[in-house]
Amino acid sequence: MSAWLPLAPCTPRACVEPVARAVPWAVLRLAAVVLLLLAGIALTPWGARIPATLVRRWCRWIVRAAGVQVRVTGAAAPTGPLLLVANHISWLDIPLLAAVRPARMLAKTEVRRWPVAGPLVARGGVLFIDRDRLRALPGTVARIAEVLREGRAVGVFPEGSTWCGRSQGVFRRAVFQAALDAGAAVQPVRLRYRIAGGPTSTAPAFVGDDTLPASVWRVVSARGLLAEVDVQDVIPPGTHPDRRSLARAAQPTGPAQPAWTHAALVTRPHGGTKNPATVPAPAVTVGSMEVIKRTEAAAARATSSPAADA
Repeated sequence: MSAWLPLAPCTPRACVEPVARAVPWAVLRLAAVVLLLLAGIALTPWGARIPATLVRRWCRWIVRAAGVQVRVTGAAAPTGPLLLVANHISWLDIPLLAAVRPARMLAKTEVRRWPVAGPLVARGGVLFIDRDRLRALPGTVARIAEVLREGRAVGVFPEGSTWCGRSQGVFRRAVFQAALDAGAAVQPVRLRYRIAGGPTSTAPAFVGDDTLPASVWRVVSARGLLAEVDVQDVIPPGTHPDRRSLARAAQPTGPAQPAWTHAALVTRPHGGTKNPATVPAPAVTVGSMEVIKRTEAAAARATSSPAADA
């Protein structure tokens, strides 16, 4: 694994809390999701002819079929070349971002191996990035810029890693160079998952060594999940001189714990149930310290190494 690879301190055992389950409905939900994905695969050859409104509805249907309600707020995404950027928590983020505006998504090469979804995204024009090969990054950025120059939208999760939702990573800057090169607008989107009428939920998180089947089953068997999609103001082209300031402007705002606090918190059983402000520093365990050291090392690379632009 490359030393510059973004790293989140989140793990399924530490971050993902139990939720009320609707197991009798889970099999039906899973079947509905699979059927919708298979329908998407079948229609891929005619993708360019399918109206964008229908694509957006299909993406929302996938999330709703999984038993997750969807709430979209903010302005509609504009037409023309657009870089859609969002924080990254779950595999659900992909259809949710495409529901804002159909786009060619940027995904890690490992996604090709996902069951059912892998063939769908590969045939659907997804742009792949090999996160273990830093030398391939300029070519990926150039390809994104090329798609933007064609007047299309590209969807990206610039954190480079999934977080559980209680905290967030820093937007890596490289993909924003593509928007600068193509003269494209940037549309920030903030994603949150909650229990309907309640607090933030980490149940949809797809983090650490979690497997896709386990994460999918956790979502479809959960009760009362709500996905909130906050479409923030568009950043017009030409308003930021470089990718650093553009990435900073696009970074979602909101309550987020510092990485070291979150690293200590997630080592506690279902740590999200406690207020991070009440966790004293002396209570950090040896296991916590190792997570903190890894997180601090990643943060140092993000601020001091040229590779941090990835």
